[in-house]
Amino acid sequence: MAAATKRSAPPLDSDVPAEESRARLRNVKRLAALSEQEPAVQQLEEFVFGHVHVTLQEENVEALPQVEEEEEVLLQSDDEAEARLRPPPIKKAAWTDEDDDLEEEVDMKHPFRSYLMRGEAESSMSKEKLRSRMKDQFEKAMGGVPAWAVSGGRKVTKDDDDDDDDEEEADDLLRRTGNLVASSDELSSGILRMKRCLHANAARPSSDSLTSVQFHPTAQVVLTAGLDCSLSLFQVDGKTNSKIQSVHLDRFPVHKARFSRQGDAVIATSLKNKMFYMYDMMEGCVTPVQHVRGLQEARVKDFCVCPEGGALLLTGSRGYLHKLTLKTKEVVSSMKMNSEVTDVALSADGSKVFAHSEDGEVYIWDARSSRCLSKFSDDGCVAGTAIAVSPDGRYVACGSRAGVVNLYRQEACLNSANPQPLKAIMNLLTPATALTFNPSSEILAIASRHQDEAVKLVHLASTSVFSNFPISKRKVVYRTSCMDFSPHGGFFSLANNKGHAPLFRLLHYKSF
Repeated sequence: MAAATKRSAPPLDSDVPAEESRARLRNVKRLAALSEQEPAVQQLEEFVFGHVHVTLQEENVEALPQVEEEEEVLLQSDDEAEARLRPPPIKKAAWTDEDDDLEEEVDMKHPFRSYLMRGEAESSMSKEKLRSRMKDQFEKAMGGVPAWAVSGGRKVTKDDDDDDDDEEEADDLLRRTGNLVASSDELSSGILRMKRCLHANAARPSSDSLTSVQFHPTAQVVLTAGLDCSLSLFQVDGKTNSKIQSVHLDRFPVHKARFSRQGDAVIATSLKNKMFYMYDMMEGCVTPVQHVRGLQEARVKDFCVCPEGGALLLTGSRGYLHKLTLKTKEVVSSMKMNSEVTDVALSADGSKVFAHSEDGEVYIWDARSSRCLSKFSDDGCVAGTAIAVSPDGRYVACGSRAGVVNLYRQEACLNSANPQPLKAIMNLLTPATALTFNPSSEILAIASRHQDEAVKLVHLASTSVFSNFPISKRKVVYRTSCMDFSPHGGFFSLANNKGHAPLFRLLHYKSF
């Protein structure tokens, strides 16, 4: 009877599938472990479900080792999975080449690396030294080491509270949407954001080479002149550039044309004439100036308009410079150099005259007293060809017959007989014949009229050349004789030998 009322034992492994038996035994073991480790849980179960007592039969106890063995197998499987997730060990090379350890020299004369040279002695450089030079150039352009480059890419802070603030700002940045790229007031190097526009003189192209292009000092107007004996004025908008007026000068191929200081007249000179023309834009009349009192020159070819107004600085022969007034048409003072004058530039306030000579020397004169303030030798220059002074008075650029353009600090030029250039720009392969600074003194345009596409724009802060100018599927620059920037730097134009004045919109500058 006791045998009949005795609770029957669970079926053996032979009565049920082996997999189901193993699963049941695992559950039994887990319940037993739970009841031993968690008495509070056991009391709760007894209160809710009543007294439940689980006994382990001998058969189950005998089966426990199988469960433990199976759990060991499962643990081994987990270890194998972790092993598969670990990165593979770094394998050693089967063989090594001793030439890999040799220091390889890099050719620095390549156009992509030539701007990093500091003299002809650096025609080749080791990779390590080149990397260091490029790092120095980058830090110079950035004005120091950026914060993100300090301490392995992590901004250095004073304490942990600052770190927490940075993390909160980063989280806030990730939660916001919109245009997070803000434009900087400073012009960056490398790529110059620009757009090619319709030629400035598209309404009336010149039938011969253009020799002059200049933007009006106050109006949105550009002047072009050339060997076709004409002066032309255009309204600049970048889209239609409509013609305002054209003036023909009979048998007078224009060598140079410039607006007067007030912008109410245009002065034009030719190649072999002592006479020059003045075109009054208000009256619409052309006046030939055939005689200048006190001027003993066979021709009047090159000149500069004095910033103080009402005066011209004429380039004469045998090293002479003559200052004449437009009101009385007479020479009021002269300056004499030791060799022929090749180019002249005036400071923004008109107080100083910078003159480059054929023997490579630069003279600095006081414009009011005609007294020589300083003289220095252009570094490495045999024959000077061009000179320009930045509007802010910081830089002086000197071009040579070899195509090298030396960039100096004006202060060093005034105080030293042998100043060292900040940078020797060697991107031109033919004589540098035109140099122009933009109004903000951030860009220097250099050009040679002896070769097509020989125009470069130099970023002055980094003394590096913008890599995207001139680049075009079709040639538009050709041989350039003159360049100019609009009063606020928004436009850039040049005069080429095809009779065109290509126009470019510089997108960094918002105003004309």
